[in-house]
Amino acid sequence: MSNNNENQDSEPIVSLRGLTIGFDHNNPLVNVPDLNIFPGEIVAITGASGVGKTTLLRTIAGLVSPISGTLEVCNTTLPDSPPRGSIGYIPQRLGLIHHASVKHNVMLGARAGHTNPHAITPSSESISRANDAIERMSLTDKIDEPIRRLSGGQQRRVATARSLAQSPRLIMADEFLSELDEETLNSVLSEVTEYVRSNQAALIVVEHDFSRARSMADRMLVIDDGRVNPFISETTALEVNP
Repeated sequence: MSNNNENQDSEPIVSLRGLTIGFDHNNPLVNVPDLNIFPGEIVAITGASGVGKTTLLRTIAGLVSPISGTLEVCNTTLPDSPPRGSIGYIPQRLGLIHHASVKHNVMLGARAGHTNPHAITPSSESISRANDAIERMSLTDKIDEPIRRLSGGQQRRVATARSLAQSPRLIMADEFLSELDEETLNSVLSEVTEYVRSNQAALIVVEHDFSRARSMADRMLVIDDGRVNPFISETTALEVNP
């Protein structure tokens, strides 16, 4: 999947410089190459299990501090917080409110991008964004269902709808296509890709399936700890064009 680098003259949404990640300065997880991610781009992070894919995603999201280097996300240098609602994050553990309805969960995303998050009632714009995201994820018939009654795949679609409803500049997704059958997977990926392209947003996705990552992304970061290339001596993220 190619975006033809058509937006690389514009300001990057994500910029990584000299980044080393992990939890122990004496034992870093991954060294990351300098990288810019531009509007309209999809970048997949892939690699063997346990090499630091999720930690890299969480570091870019500002949830984990890097060992060294600088990150600029949505025109903000971390650890300062990007503008409210500018990042949509879909974790492996979805963080949904299980006793609440699909609509309530997605409205939380829609209101995250609201100019007045303390308003008692949501704006018509927030309601419209929530309904549109629910429709995109083919969940209209489940709109009043509590999350606890949904399948794992349906819950993943709710989490994706919650992020889309924010109208974020950057979506960060950790294995968000797991538990989906092939038809639903293709539909969800198509809707998210359409959002990214048409809104000049960006998507960073962790995906363990190399062939799927290759088919969905404009660029890939392959994290290699020696299992792919036995001649390397430290875990490194290698930029690869699909």
